[in-house]
Amino acid sequence: MPLHPDRAPEGRDTPIPISGTHLVNGHAMLPPWPEGMEEIVLGMGCFWGAERLFWQQPGVHVTAVGYAGGVTPNPTYEETCSGRTGHAEVVRVAFDPRAIDLETLLRVFWEAHDPTQGHRQGNDIGSQYRSIILTTTPVQRELAERSREAYAEALSRSGKGEVTTEIEPLESFYYAEEYHQQYLAKNPGGYCGLKGTGIRCPIG
Repeated sequence: MPLHPDRAPEGRDTPIPISGTHLVNGHAMLPPWPEGMEEIVLGMGCFWGAERLFWQQPGVHVTAVGYAGGVTPNPTYEETCSGRTGHAEVVRVAFDPRAIDLETLLRVFWEAHDPTQGHRQGNDIGSQYRSIILTTTPVQRELAERSREAYAEALSRSGKGEVTTEIEPLESFYYAEEYHQQYLAKNPGGYCGLKGTGIRCPIG
């Protein structure tokens, strides 16, 4: 949340328009999902590399990047980067739990970034780059909290600092602009800020 919610950009009533079709696998990026799918929303720094990481996981039906965890409705990228919307850059992951379980996705999440850095990931600095898990069911939240505890212990044993990852129920997900969707498929040599700690997460 922004330090001064009254200074947050007003946003807009109308969602930012996107094609709605995933460039890599052709699946719809807008719900409803096929029967049996679940979704979770994950933030781990710049969303370009994070989205590619998850669309590559077998069992993931579709991904999309956007903004969540703040107060401004339908924010733009520029508004989110101001730090005043309270949103984080996130990836919406719709997955088939019969093909990939949530613990596997959480392990991928934890191992691909450093969850001890607070409002940054590496050289990407700001609250929009914070580590965050936004759940869609009570069971997801329980598993996410359990995984955070397990990884925090592993990091502590290796001399790392405290985990700063937020875990909250998802309230709203706002799609990012079309050019951000599947950015690294459109720009294969583009920036990817993912950098894990090298420490394995003992779940899944």
